[in-house]
Amino acid sequence: MANTYHKMYIQSVFAVKYREAMITKELKSPLMAVIGNLITETGCKTILVNGTEDHVHCFFGLKPSRDVSKVMQIAKAKSSKWINENGILQRRFEWQEGFGAFSYSHSQINAVFNYIKNQERHHNKQTFSDEYLKMLQKFEVDFDPDYLFDEMI
Repeated sequence: MANTYHKMYIQSVFAVKYREAMITKELKSPLMAVIGNLITETGCKTILVNGTEDHVHCFFGLKPSRDVSKVMQIAKAKSSKWINENGILQRRFEWQEGFGAFSYSHSQINAVFNYIKNQERHHNKQTFSDEYLKMLQKFEVDFDPDYLFDEMI
């Protein structure tokens, strides 16, 4: 085949360390834009980035030459560096280790987009922990509940 043709849609989800509510209203919009730009810089196509005070959802088209882990490593590392180097928060910002990644078909784009777009409204009814557990179960992901979230020491 002369060319590579692809459409791979990924939703990734990751949390602030200890699930702390550190993404303030003032930080949210610029942070989501930074994360979206970082994903785009990897060669992937950012569709939408949104979240709440303690976690972020990224929806993007995955470039076949990239792996999801590398895209998330870049987005998380560089976005936390951006927050910390710009003194946006009173204390150090960190993302929790790891992330969730889920693939979708082309026919599911609108539903996933709307789900991510309406995160604030969605989380008036359901916590992030409950949401994440349901996603893992829906996608039949094997996981150890002891290692699902970092706990404050």
